[in-house]
Amino acid sequence: MASFVTEVLASSGKLEKEDLSSKISKMSRKVEDTKEEVCDMINKRYSDFLPSLQGAEELILQVDEVSKEMDSLKNCIENEVQQNIHVAVAEYAKLKQQLEKNTIIIAMLGHLKQFHNAMEAFNKALLGKKYVEAANQLERARSSVDSLKDWKSSQLPLLSALSSELTVQRENLIYHLGDEWKGLVIWKLPSSKDPPGVNSFLKVELNLSHSGKEGDTSPSALLRCVLQALAVQGDLQHKIKLFSQVLLKWMLKPLVMFPCLCVRVTDQPGEGTVLALQSLDTSEERSTPSQVYSKLLLVLKTLHAQLLDVSIGDKNLSAIFGEMIWEEISQCIIHECLLYSIPTNSSQLEEYNIVIKETEEFEKCLKELDFLKGDSTDLLKYARDVNCHFASKKCKDVIVAARKLMTSKMHNTVKITPDYKLRLPKLPVPASEVKVKHDNTKDEATLENSKQLSAWTLCLPACRISESVQQLMELALNTLCEAVGSSTQCALQLFFTVRNIFQLFYDVVPTYHKENLLKFPHLAAIQHNNCMYLAHHLLTLGHYFRAHLPPPLSEGVATFVDMVPGFRKLGAQCFLAQMNVQRAELLERLSTAHNFCNLDDEDNYIAASKAVRQVIHQLKQLGVVWQDVLPVSIYCKAMGNLLSTAIAEVINKIMMLEDISSEDGEHLHTLCQTLIDEGPLVFTPLAEEQKNRRYQEEVPLYVKRWSSFKEMVIVLRANLQEIVDRWADGKGPLALEFSSSELKNLIRALFQNTERRAVALTKIK
Repeated sequence: MASFVTEVLASSGKLEKEDLSSKISKMSRKVEDTKEEVCDMINKRYSDFLPSLQGAEELILQVDEVSKEMDSLKNCIENEVQQNIHVAVAEYAKLKQQLEKNTIIIAMLGHLKQFHNAMEAFNKALLGKKYVEAANQLERARSSVDSLKDWKSSQLPLLSALSSELTVQRENLIYHLGDEWKGLVIWKLPSSKDPPGVNSFLKVELNLSHSGKEGDTSPSALLRCVLQALAVQGDLQHKIKLFSQVLLKWMLKPLVMFPCLCVRVTDQPGEGTVLALQSLDTSEERSTPSQVYSKLLLVLKTLHAQLLDVSIGDKNLSAIFGEMIWEEISQCIIHECLLYSIPTNSSQLEEYNIVIKETEEFEKCLKELDFLKGDSTDLLKYARDVNCHFASKKCKDVIVAARKLMTSKMHNTVKITPDYKLRLPKLPVPASEVKVKHDNTKDEATLENSKQLSAWTLCLPACRISESVQQLMELALNTLCEAVGSSTQCALQLFFTVRNIFQLFYDVVPTYHKENLLKFPHLAAIQHNNCMYLAHHLLTLGHYFRAHLPPPLSEGVATFVDMVPGFRKLGAQCFLAQMNVQRAELLERLSTAHNFCNLDDEDNYIAASKAVRQVIHQLKQLGVVWQDVLPVSIYCKAMGNLLSTAIAEVINKIMMLEDISSEDGEHLHTLCQTLIDEGPLVFTPLAEEQKNRRYQEEVPLYVKRWSSFKEMVIVLRANLQEIVDRWADGKGPLALEFSSSELKNLIRALFQNTERRAVALTKIK
């Protein structure tokens, strides 16, 4: 072909277009024939799976020969076209298009050749366990197939067969690599039928096979080859991720969570290195950070030496593995170990520096092994922020303890006397107050002669409070003591936790004990005292600690005074609700007295007498449960209010009667006298309160209508003249308690219509 072109150019100096066209046509036919033969051979080789190696080699030679002739012809045509471009542009454009098409076909045939060669080399490497070379050859074959797919004009039906063959061989390679991996990294795990618990972890073993030279502790050549081949095929991340998940679940996390577990590393000749979990004889509930770090480092150093010290591209496999496990294992260390190592007392915070140094050393070792990158990690940051975590842990424990106290039984009480004082801690005198104290010494002589407040000023009256509330106040005091000398952030957390304790009491107790506070008057009185007790101490609590706390607490933020009105109101509302319940019960009992009419009827008198006895009984029962609980003044006001309610109801009922016979009057007098005789007995002081006998003598101070009731009782048995005398022209004791119209109505009900009654009525103006 080349000699023919040379002869033509030498004889005429140009190519006749008819000869050139015929040559190109022949060449095209030749190319098409070659293409059909190559495709047929490839189909037989990869689609029909027929052995045709010899025919393929001959076709390859034929393709190479045709390719060389095409190159020569192309050069000749391009030179001729450049010399005669002004003559044959149109004619040669078509020829060039045909030539480009043939060039594309030749390139496609070249890719088919590359694919075939790569697959042959892959099979040889796979048989020789040269997995890295096999993986690289498979990637070259993939590249050839991808190049064929890139041509949109390519409609070779062979492509699907090539892709299928490529997939099959890749899966074959992955299978061989997985099989080798299973022989090099062998897990022994407990059965799913085994009961969960610490004992199940004792069956866990990890065998890292050496498969290398005797005494060689680095990863074997076969292991390196397998890992690098997996990396080439893009399956290494998945394989290492599965390994890391099993390692975390069955070895690393159990070592952190269970102090009774440790790891034993043994080298078995001919087999490899075995990591097995074993049991320790210990009674500790949690491992210390140093114990956890030592156990984890033993496992990770062994893995680094036997498995992970392999370079994958520009990265070490241990770095890839570290990125996969670090976040999860560090969070496990934080929540299962460091969290429980946080001190519960501020005096132990200095000792915690040892844990911080151990954490720094642990991370330093991991960086040396290439498991960890970077300087700031969540683990070390958590350990260094011990002050914040101490405060958070302390606050959480305080809130839990406070809530437990608030939901405990309220009826366990302690006696509070006027000389009772909180057990306040002794705090150093702030520097700011030393100067003030020094300046005030000059005025001591003057102060000695000035008037002093009573020793009982601002003291709590004698009463009973819940033991849990006293413990709650002690808890608040201890928490504030922890805030003294702490960092600003820690002190702020602790101080506002104390505020939250009291706010929690305000919200929780009335809701949690709601039914009992309405049902049992004893508990209502205790709750009233509890609230007043807390309000009393909240007045000065902030002032006592303020100067010893860091800014901004020392600048006025540390106060509880704003909570005082709320607690006073809460206690008053609780007790008033109980008072309303008791009033309603008193009125209900008196409603059974048939309005105190027709008492000459035996049934009516019995009903009225029973109602009065029930009222007195109710008041006495309240006296029993309240008198030793409430402060004396509160108790007298409460009992006076209830007795006044009963008396007012009796007065109203009697004043509404239109006709009272002499017999009815006697019965009414008897019933009312019972109230007069026994009602004041509820004010009788206890044995330790004999000095307060005035409370019984001054009953009218607490029972608003006591005098009115006594006057009405006198009227029930008095004659007209006695009534007129007690009226005394509107100036007597009777006139102070009743209006003229009320007294006239009572006279009309008691006395018949006679001249004497008429005269008496005229005198009452």
